[in-house]
Order: sequence, then C-alpha cells, then structure tokens
Amino acid sequence: MDAAKRTIRIAAAGDIHACEPHRERIEAAFAEVEADADLILLAGDLTTHGEPEEAAVLADACSALATPVYAVLGNHDHHLSRAHEVQDALEAGGVVVLDRDWAVAEIDGVDVGIVGTKGFVGGFPGSSLPDFGEPLLRRVYAETSAEVEALERGLQAVAHCPLRLVLLHYAPITETLEGEPIGIWNLLGSARLALPVAEYRPDLVVHGHAHAGRFEGAIGDTPVYNVAVQVIGRDFYVFELEATAGRSEVEVDAPSA
Repeated sequence: MDAAKRTIRIAAAGDIHACEPHRERIEAAFAEVEADADLILLAGDLTTHGEPEEAAVLADACSALATPVYAVLGNHDHHLSRAHEVQDALEAGGVVVLDRDWAVAEIDGVDVGIVGTKGFVGGFPGSSLPDFGEPLLRRVYAETSAEVEALERGLQAVAHCPLRLVLLHYAPITETLEGEPIGIWNLLGSARLALPVAEYRPDLVVHGHAHAGRFEGAIGDTPVYNVAVQVIGRDFYVFELEATAGRSEVEVDAPSA
C-alpha cells in the first residue's frame, strides 16, 4: 500500500444497554469484532439503568482487547446520578470515556483524532428550545451550549489529525431520527450540535439514542450515522476510512434490515 494511504477500520455501536443477563452475548460480540477493527467507538447508553455493576459487564468484555475502545455516556448511564461510578467501572476495563473531551489514537502510523461528548436535547428548526423563559429551561439550553462548546474545542484540538471522528449519543441532525415520532425529536438531539461539525468538517460522526431512527445522514459533506444497535441490526457496524494527503473517504454499505 502507498505509504501516504492507510485504511482504518472503525467499529461503532450505541445503546448496548449492558447488564448481567446479557454478559455472554456482549463478551462474544467484542471478542468477534476485535479481528475486524482497528478502533472501537461506543455511542452511549452503555448500561441498562446506569448501575456501575452493569458497566462492569461491558468493561469485562473490553478488558482483554488489544483494540482501543473509546466511549461516551448516554442518558441511561446518567439515570441514577452515578455517572462517575459508571465511568470508573468502564475505565477499569481499559475503556477511554470521553466527557466533553478529545483524544488522539495512533493507528498504523495515522493519528486519529476522536472528539467525544454526550450531546443533549434542544430540538431542530421549527421546534428548537430558545435561551429564554423559566430558569429551568434556560439551564437545559446552557447544558447543550456546554456540549457544543466542548465539541468545538475538541475539533480545534484534533485539527492536525489526518482522520477526525466525532462520537456523540444525542443526534445532531433530523435525517437519522426519521422513523421516530416527530413530537419527540426535540428530546433526541439538537441542531446546535451540528454547528461545529459544519465548520470543522470531521471525517465521520456517529451517534445513537434514536432506536427507531435511520442509519445514514450528513452535515454538509460529513457523513453522520446512527449506530444504535437497534438501527444497524448487528452488534457493531465497521466503517473503513482511508487516510490520504487530502480529505479522507468513508466506505460503508447499507445496514441489514
């Protein structure tokens, strides 16, 4: 292969909802995907109810992997207000949890920048939550603002990387929400999350959360994929990204029904 080109395989999944009864299936899925992936991304809702013991099931599945694993938390992982304990349990298994943060992984000589944050609610044109009114609603707006700002900072930090990935739980576009009731779209993501993506144009964005949504969308020329396991119909979806001297290319087939 040309020294200027490398194909990097990214396995992604969201909404795994780990728990003890699913331990055997989860361990088998991670053991199998390791042969097919250079990097694993987990797009939130890693646990069923946000219990550290549930996170430990996933951590155990990752602990023996040589393939690096990066994750963000989702709303289920925050449900019991024990997100820090969930994060600690995951990190004990070698999972790198990105909370409004970024990292660089060297894969086959290519620096891969990963920007990870949960994202949050707020809606889309026609039903967006404004920064106005009751203080409680303005706090929701401010929480989304903090997520957007972290996404922007992370994309600035990894701007030098030949490959740049964004890992979210909540959706930044409506295309990947199609199939969900329109009335709840404002609870499934926010168009504000798309603003840094449109400006910095990473190579790939993945998210979860919308179990009845659609697999594929885009922000400009940046592909966006809903990798909730309920959408992709498999344990992981593997993307192939080719790092070149210019922009990178993503090769992907349609998911199975």
